[in-house]
Amino acid sequence: MTQTKTIKPYEAYAGMSDGDVVAVGIAVQTAMTGNSNYQNSPVDLAVFKTDIDTLLALMAEAQDGSRKIIAEKNNQRDVVVKKLRMLGRYVEFTCKDDMAIFKSSGFEPAASTRTQPQGLSDNIRSIQHGVVTGQIVIRLKAVSNALSYELRYGADNNGGTPPAWTIQLVTGVRTPVTLTSLTPGTNYAFQVRSLGKSGYSDWSDSVTFMCT
Repeated sequence: MTQTKTIKPYEAYAGMSDGDVVAVGIAVQTAMTGNSNYQNSPVDLAVFKTDIDTLLALMAEAQDGSRKIIAEKNNQRDVVVKKLRMLGRYVEFTCKDDMAIFKSSGFEPAASTRTQPQGLSDNIRSIQHGVVTGQIVIRLKAVSNALSYELRYGADNNGGTPPAWTIQLVTGVRTPVTLTSLTPGTNYAFQVRSLGKSGYSDWSDSVTFMCT
């Protein structure tokens, strides 16, 4: 007898930018409002929309670098994420493992993204926002026999090559690389190459991430 695999929502919120969290929230709130498949939502969807709108407003205010506003934004992000997790559990158990019903919720299934988590590559382990506006923290993956690494980044040019790259030497991967003085609201492309005994490797494919 074949056992049906449980469909679970993709919930890697910790690695998402604020903008991505908002995008997921809007997609779910819009899709579940009035959805006959989900008539007993554990979250008031009208209030959830207000929560998302509040987070959007705080994201805009936080661009001035105010620590107080950034703290409020982070707290509001937590509110949105907690409600997304509640909705995710509800959808998981209510969809009856029917993919069409599941996707009508606005969530994406974990299985469709598990092999390539958002924002990661073979060269970059994780990208996260720093503790202040304009800061991004990157962890690289170790390459066998590498002597050092170079990380380069630039403002994303609508999917094309950035007009200018900034290159930073990275001597090891145990300590994350913290980039500062970046422009909030800008998508940045990141590439990595390693230095071995025979010289530098090719630059990796670009990974993009929005600075807040």
